[in-house]
Amino acid sequence: MAKGIYCRACLFLAILCGASPGFATIFGTVRGVVFDPQHLPIKGAPVTIRARASEWSRTAQTDAEGRFEFRAVPVGEYVVGVNLSGFTRLEQPVAVTSGAAPILQIQLKLAAVEENVVVSSAAEPLDPASSTTQSIVSREEIARTPGADRSNSLAMITNYVPGAYMVHDQLHIRGGHQVTWLIDGVPVPNTNIASNVGPQFDPKDIDYLEVQRGGYSSEYGDRIYGVFNVVPRSGFERNNEGQLVASIGSFYQTNDQISLGGHTKRFAYYTSVNGNRTDLGLETPTPYVLHDLGAGLGGMASLIFAAGPGDELRLVTSARGDHYQVPNSPEDQAAGVRDVENERDALVNFSWVHTARPGVLATVSPFYHFNRANFIGGAGARPVTPETDHRSQYAGGQVTLAALSGRHNARVGLMGFAQKDNALFGIVAGDQMGLAGLSQREKLAGNVEALFLEDQCRVFSWLTVNGGIRLTHFAGELTENAASPRAGAAIRIPGLGWVVRGFYGRYYQPPPLSTVSGPLLDFALEQGFGFLPLRGERDEQYEAGIAIPFAGWTLDTDYFQTRARNFFDHDVLGNSNIFFPLTIDTARIRGWEAAVRSPLLLRRAKLHLVFSRQFAEGRGAVSGGLTDFTPPEGDFFFLDHDQRTTLGMGFEINFPGRAWASGHVAYGSGFLNGDGPGHLPSHTTLDLSLAKDIGERWSVRLTGLNLTGRRYLLDNSNTFGGTHFNDPRQIIVELKYRFRY
Repeated sequence: MAKGIYCRACLFLAILCGASPGFATIFGTVRGVVFDPQHLPIKGAPVTIRARASEWSRTAQTDAEGRFEFRAVPVGEYVVGVNLSGFTRLEQPVAVTSGAAPILQIQLKLAAVEENVVVSSAAEPLDPASSTTQSIVSREEIARTPGADRSNSLAMITNYVPGAYMVHDQLHIRGGHQVTWLIDGVPVPNTNIASNVGPQFDPKDIDYLEVQRGGYSSEYGDRIYGVFNVVPRSGFERNNEGQLVASIGSFYQTNDQISLGGHTKRFAYYTSVNGNRTDLGLETPTPYVLHDLGAGLGGMASLIFAAGPGDELRLVTSARGDHYQVPNSPEDQAAGVRDVENERDALVNFSWVHTARPGVLATVSPFYHFNRANFIGGAGARPVTPETDHRSQYAGGQVTLAALSGRHNARVGLMGFAQKDNALFGIVAGDQMGLAGLSQREKLAGNVEALFLEDQCRVFSWLTVNGGIRLTHFAGELTENAASPRAGAAIRIPGLGWVVRGFYGRYYQPPPLSTVSGPLLDFALEQGFGFLPLRGERDEQYEAGIAIPFAGWTLDTDYFQTRARNFFDHDVLGNSNIFFPLTIDTARIRGWEAAVRSPLLLRRAKLHLVFSRQFAEGRGAVSGGLTDFTPPEGDFFFLDHDQRTTLGMGFEINFPGRAWASGHVAYGSGFLNGDGPGHLPSHTTLDLSLAKDIGERWSVRLTGLNLTGRRYLLDNSNTFGGTHFNDPRQIIVELKYRFRY
């Protein structure tokens, strides 16, 4: 069966290379019209678009109707400029999101005797024509957020995205933890649930992070709780320059990296190698930090080549390995328990981006992803010593055709991959378990194919409607098909610039390939478990929101409700620390979110705030996977990662002398206490950073995380030890050195 699956994968890749080309989700389009003071279109005006934080740029000239268009603009922040003789030079900022096509109205003024550059209003709220709820986090924000650029940190998400938090070493957003990662607009498939705790990407390698958390177009298919589109550093921000980062801090931690980058007009490259270690690797089961070493080594490379006026080739590859000691309680430490987790991850993706003709953009993106999680139970006086070694390989590709014509911004495409899993389960049990030992290897294979169609129609200047459908086929131990329609609208209120959006959509998440059979099933039955086939999660989502710009500030708020059948979660086999996915019959997640961003205040300071009030509930028994779970009596019950209120407030201040400070305050109302319905006490943490540039090459930063030093019980779910405390106070000194070569 596995051989047949991979033959189909090769056939699929061949189809990709010969099919109608497609549109990579990292790109948007910037278009507009240039007028004179009498509001007449200007022909032949030179227009330039340049990245705000790098040397990436493109030029064009307006046509007879004053129109211009830039295709294949990567996600990020840009400035569009017009410099025409006899008129004052004008620049207008614009934010670009994946698949977006903002329209700029640029009106020039007659030049005065003393010319100045006129900068129009700040960039509009993200894509006012879209019904997607989204955020963009820049490289500068990652670098200045306390602790966010550490290899194992996801503060770039939790500090800037409403309803996002870390609990039992897993990222949760909008009440779930099944999320989609893309790099350079290409999917990084991973159907496993809660199998890895290590990072896939070093935050220092990210140029922009686009986060979508609701209202997805049909281009995004399976993971409803969050879509993270990583735009890697390209080299356009450097000119044969390198950077060395070294740090030292509490718990003997260090996060180090060396990176190189450069570019010409047609070619750009970026590459890095990073390493990290700490004696505080994972969340601890008690306030004591025992047996908790974490160490990792990784690297990535990005290559971009403009093969011709209408062709661009992009390659991204990365690989890393991580080692974790699973932290102990004092009792486990005294008993000699020494569990470890070893993880490996590698990926490569390639994109051919082709402008077929004006208004049509095309890409072909084959990809490969390898993922491994190896849990090794150490010696100790306990009834069960476990071991798992789960390896997954994914090979496939994505192809889409995008056409921008008149009022329509349409996309159609195909995505698919083949998956091969090789999983070892081993248990050494004491006499009280009634089993001397067990070792079993499962080799499974499956495949996913999806066809999507999407159109964004600008009905009026103030009304845009979005609609599409995604058709998905999954084949593994069982076969499933799904049709997922999506529909939304965005209304721009004239005169105010407010954007009101609404959305309805359905989603299908293919299941993991995990199963239990043979001796392992016999052992599970002896422990009071059963195992039902895992079926895909099917979700239905309603959402409404509004984005309000005012004097450079932006308030974005929304209400969402998600209903799920076969809600994916995970559970532990007895006390073995071997985890299997499961599905709960029904889940209901609803909440209200808000995000606030400020302009540059007094030319020195910026503020941001994120808030979420949500409820994550389940109902019914286990519908797939391990079946030892008995739901509480009554109707709906709270899920273990339910936290009603989360609030984050951050700031950044620039001081004279090229110094700056940043900080973040995080509040959580407390996760579910046991089976509930009560919750654990609320908690608050404070992080601060102070930094200074020394000359043109050196910079130094002092960071304090959880400065109050308060320890509290974060949650008591059953992942890696059952209970988890927050991290203690950490003090970190970081040194950066920039050089040319």
